[in-house]
Amino acid sequence: MKRLIVVVMMAGVLMGSCVQRPQHLTDDVVLGYTPVKNQDSSQLCWAYAMLAAIETEHIMRGDSVNLSVAFIERMMEQETEAPSTGRGTCLTALRLLQKYGAVPYQSMPTTEYLPPHHAYMLGCEYTLGEFARSVCAPGEYIGLMSTDEAPYGEMALLDVPDNWDRGECLNLPMDSLLSTTERAIRTGHGVAWEGDISEWGFNWEEGYAVTSLWNGSTSDNHCMAIVGLAHDEEGNRYFIMKNSWGKENPYGGLMYLAYGYFMKKTIAVFLNKDLIY
Repeated sequence: MKRLIVVVMMAGVLMGSCVQRPQHLTDDVVLGYTPVKNQDSSQLCWAYAMLAAIETEHIMRGDSVNLSVAFIERMMEQETEAPSTGRGTCLTALRLLQKYGAVPYQSMPTTEYLPPHHAYMLGCEYTLGEFARSVCAPGEYIGLMSTDEAPYGEMALLDVPDNWDRGECLNLPMDSLLSTTERAIRTGHGVAWEGDISEWGFNWEEGYAVTSLWNGSTSDNHCMAIVGLAHDEEGNRYFIMKNSWGKENPYGGLMYLAYGYFMKKTIAVFLNKDLIY
């Protein structure tokens, strides 16, 4: 995904006059989150985002959880239907957690480490399955999407190429999806976001994403975690995003994504199902 983003950002320089940079951003809510990581050239943003949302969920409960993406990457190699690129969705991450388990980050920070047979945390020993269920119970998270090609209020296929394992999301009107996401953050829940960053208004180097010239379509090309809420001096509202491209931007790896951008470019969000049922 990163090669695509470089092209987009370079083109975005030429379109800079069409994008109004947000001024005087004020944080309203900032949830706890683990250190920003860097996916480098991998296609695993979906795993980084979903694990980051789970980590935030636990930090806000008073737990200390930092999970290994490298373990998920290794387990993807066991999936015969998985693409060689390693691409997937946040639904893929949730399914792999339940199938293979989870590992603390310190036990397997990179794929150069062998997957351990047990997980250790706070002096306790777990099987990998037990550890995964302790941080993400089966069915704890649900995906929400918004499409007019399926009935609202029902589960439907997340119809994007990266959803190779055919997972489903609950289909909602976009305004309901946005309000539910905001409520999740205000009540201390981690959220994973899946969407389109190919707009001119997405500027990683400056740390913001705002609506500009919408190209009329939305494609699935990146995932991030949502860890807060903010507003600018004109009252425009933003989600604070935790990206997985390292810390080399003005906000140490965080970004401010405008509500308008969210409504146009969101594919799906993934959050605690208690917010829905």
